[in-house]
Amino acid sequence: MSDRQARPGYLLLEDGRRFDGTYMGPETETAGEAVFTTVMTGYHEVLTDPSFAAQIVVMTAPMQGVYGIRDPDVQSRRPWVAGFIVRHLSREVGSGPADATLPEYLASHDIPTLIGADTRALTRHIRDAGAMRAVLAHDGIEPGRAAERLAAEPGMSGRDLATAVSTPEPYELDPSPDVEVRGLVLCLDYGVKTRSLDLFLREGYRVRVVPCETGVNELLDARPNGVFLSNGPGDPEAVPGAVDRIRALSDAGIPLFGICLGHQLIARAFGARNYKLPYGHRGGNHPVLNHATGAVEITSQNHGFAVLEKDGRIEGADGLEVTHRNLNDGTVEGLVHRERPVFAVQYHPESAPGPHDSRYLFTRFVETMRERTAATTR
Repeated sequence: MSDRQARPGYLLLEDGRRFDGTYMGPETETAGEAVFTTVMTGYHEVLTDPSFAAQIVVMTAPMQGVYGIRDPDVQSRRPWVAGFIVRHLSREVGSGPADATLPEYLASHDIPTLIGADTRALTRHIRDAGAMRAVLAHDGIEPGRAAERLAAEPGMSGRDLATAVSTPEPYELDPSPDVEVRGLVLCLDYGVKTRSLDLFLREGYRVRVVPCETGVNELLDARPNGVFLSNGPGDPEAVPGAVDRIRALSDAGIPLFGICLGHQLIARAFGARNYKLPYGHRGGNHPVLNHATGAVEITSQNHGFAVLEKDGRIEGADGLEVTHRNLNDGTVEGLVHRERPVFAVQYHPESAPGPHDSRYLFTRFVETMRERTAATTR
């Protein structure tokens, strides 16, 4: 992304607020939901996280790009963000080795980028007014045209994005040859990140990733030891067929583990409802209380919806129990079924990027699968 491509640009928010900076990217304007993330590092993981699909992401940490781009950090088959906003963009790699600079990566994928905007003021505005639709454009796009594009952009409520980011074809991953194969984990891909799959492979499980619209019979015919419901973007209430699919898997006695969108869908499958948060949880420093241990876990999060509760209970889902709670706003961060091998958390325990406090949940799922397998083979 060379200097000659740079030109004045702006972000126009749905409520009329405008933030100016230097624009780099495609000639046409780009629309999406303006959100912010508080991660201090991990911009490559942010860019390639499918949960950020159709969103213009504001990085609150002022300097981005100092360690460049490293191919092992990629979390999916391509970047998904609709736009990228930073205060300072480093053109030099301060610590290596790196496969590319961040400006080179943004240019190679034609990601609309606004540099030099007042990200502190923008973050405070989103925090106070809520996440909202926005348009990112260069100064050759008249504000009137940008406003028309903004008006045409659908809101996040009622929007199915998981189907769009899900893998179009099934694929399978095998553990390394020096690891004993324990069984098969089936991943319902609503926008899965590579790090989650890697953690199952390390535990000795083959992983078969399938489109989120895969039929129940095909899922059951695979005879998995467990089913992992991944993270993903959009409104959980808009994902077609998810509730019936999850309920059928659980009725068959298969252990289920969900994160992020998968957590919300599991809740819905057992009678709960979801609602949209004002500005969501996005960052690598969210404190969550584990009710079972009393420990506070610092978690990585990226979601805009949550599970509805009333008086400490998940409303409409008596079979579910709250296991984790967000200490910032009190929202439900984890749940478990009282009788079935089903549990889920709202956050990202694969931690890409973010702290590793919650990696134990993958081990817990492995133990659940082993116990279930042992019980059914006696």
